[in-house]
Amino acid sequence: MQNTGPRRRALLVAAATLPLIAAAVAAGAPAQAAAGGHRSALAGTRPAWAEPGADQGRTPSGAQVTARVYLAGRDSAGLQALARSVSDPASPSYGRFLTPAQVDQRFGATPQQVAAVRSWLTSAGLTVFAADRHSLTVHGTVAAVQRAFAVQLRNFRKGGHTYRAPDRDASVPASVASAVLSVTGLSNAPHKAGHDDTLPPPDAAFVNAGPLSAYYGEKTATTLPQFGGVAAPYAVKGYTGRQLRSAYGAAATGLTGKGVRVAIVDAYDSPTIASDIATYAARNGDQAYRAGQFRDQPMGDWTHTDTSDTGCGAAGWYGEQSLDIEAVHAMAPDAGITYVGASSCYDDDLIAALDTIVDQRSATIVSNSWGEPELASDPSLDAVYNQLFQRGAVEGIGFYFSSGDNGDEVANTGTKQSDMPASLPWVTAVGGTSLAVGRNGRYEFESGWGTDKFTLSADGKSWTPVGYLYGAGGGTSARSAQPWYQRGIVPRSLSGATAGAVDRVVPDIAADGDPTTGFLVGQSETWPDGSIAYGEYRIGGTSLASPLIAGVQALAQQAAGHPLGFANPAIYARYGTAAYHDVVDPKGQLGNVRVDFVNGLDASGGLKYSVRSFGDDSSLKATTGYDDVTGVGSPTAFYLLSYLNSRR
Repeated sequence: MQNTGPRRRALLVAAATLPLIAAAVAAGAPAQAAAGGHRSALAGTRPAWAEPGADQGRTPSGAQVTARVYLAGRDSAGLQALARSVSDPASPSYGRFLTPAQVDQRFGATPQQVAAVRSWLTSAGLTVFAADRHSLTVHGTVAAVQRAFAVQLRNFRKGGHTYRAPDRDASVPASVASAVLSVTGLSNAPHKAGHDDTLPPPDAAFVNAGPLSAYYGEKTATTLPQFGGVAAPYAVKGYTGRQLRSAYGAAATGLTGKGVRVAIVDAYDSPTIASDIATYAARNGDQAYRAGQFRDQPMGDWTHTDTSDTGCGAAGWYGEQSLDIEAVHAMAPDAGITYVGASSCYDDDLIAALDTIVDQRSATIVSNSWGEPELASDPSLDAVYNQLFQRGAVEGIGFYFSSGDNGDEVANTGTKQSDMPASLPWVTAVGGTSLAVGRNGRYEFESGWGTDKFTLSADGKSWTPVGYLYGAGGGTSARSAQPWYQRGIVPRSLSGATAGAVDRVVPDIAADGDPTTGFLVGQSETWPDGSIAYGEYRIGGTSLASPLIAGVQALAQQAAGHPLGFANPAIYARYGTAAYHDVVDPKGQLGNVRVDFVNGLDASGGLKYSVRSFGDDSSLKATTGYDDVTGVGSPTAFYLLSYLNSRR
């Protein structure tokens, strides 16, 4: 999520940061045999930074470790094949989804598998203190962990800190290899011991300065220097649901999302969310929430709530939660919305929240405005995420993920890469655009979201370039091979970016994400006098694009009359038709003028002026056809109408 003020933060980051390995772990695939053939390795469980040159010596054998062992279940190949067939409109099995009970019966771990894994862990000296149908959580000494997983835990220097990590990939005995999917917790970077916390108050208040346009181009900066040879428009106040529904064709169809339920997964839970979303709807012309339309389902037991290196900054997620709910409701006013707040921003907790939705089939569309650079993510969890998303696919559940807010990630990390989980093959990755909505909600144009910043010179006569600021995430995965639905559509210049490989490219589809052309959001904020009160401001990021597309998909599901499930095969099947705006970057300089309060609240501290450009997304470019900023493009009314009476 990108807000519009000095408290700008990156797309919400989840999970312990473990670097990339060369190859992905296929969900449920048999692990490779370790030395001697008596054990099977769990690929990706040794972080790449655990190198001899960083070795600080052995971790004391009596030190305590908490780890989570994920279960592989049964027939992983059958699960993947079924997920593909029920998701492909060209398949006779399209839309023939299973219930959660049927999925568990066919693909879940058997009691015998669970018992065997439990017996192995306890025989090594570990204590199983928590278990569910997908994992076992264990606790014990370093010595016991080393016996169980045939590793040596050592301390390594990383980024000025010392962390524990295994000296090789963990392995498991051949007798339980088919039952174990992966393990987390052997490394503690950047993890710290969890503890129950009280959630903090909302973040500091922010107010947009004016002039502000009610729609794109309403007001122009005629007293300021020209940009690109013209007087640039002032940024919009923030689009409303009515404007976005009109621009993307939803209003013309009459679809409202009736009968569909969307789930939103973030971390934590704003204590003022119910009143905030009701106030926002009333103030901005959105439909009031019916009784039971919004359901709040927090996981509780909050951990890592602070803002330290290992904390998640819980209050920063409140605005994300507000944005996601308000954006879905604005686009699909009759759709039900279930919010599931994970216990923290760490992978294990976010996976638990996603598992809850799949186990209960509590929604058929799931929006996720979080992620992290692929190199920072834990490759051993690719298998866990992919299995989860495949289970969802066979139940008719589709998962949507923000593609990221830092373009190709070079400016952010120094290395060109895509973001994860958006880069996984079983999710719909949502990119971002800069959207111009004109008078009466008319769609004027879109470019790829990519922003260079220019500040007003001291003499007020020119714009001084500052450089790249932010933009929609995208690019080529280094871990996931090209999925079948991208073949013949994604240019080889993108999918073949890694020598000798053909890989997954992100994103799949796009919607408005530019903070300069962003959405008006409302939430409770902490004001300078210490009071907490409702406020509104403009916001953007692919954290906006993902819930907008989730709302569009709720309309499409209503039109189809049945769940869409994993939507990528259907999305790509419509490529090259009137279903999409083919979004391209402008040929010349184009941007908006933005005015900000220096103190973020009022004019007492003065004003600052800048231009935010369109279509300058690092090395990523929105071009004719599929591209790595906007995917197949942004949806039109024809996209929604194409689902009417679609075959099931």
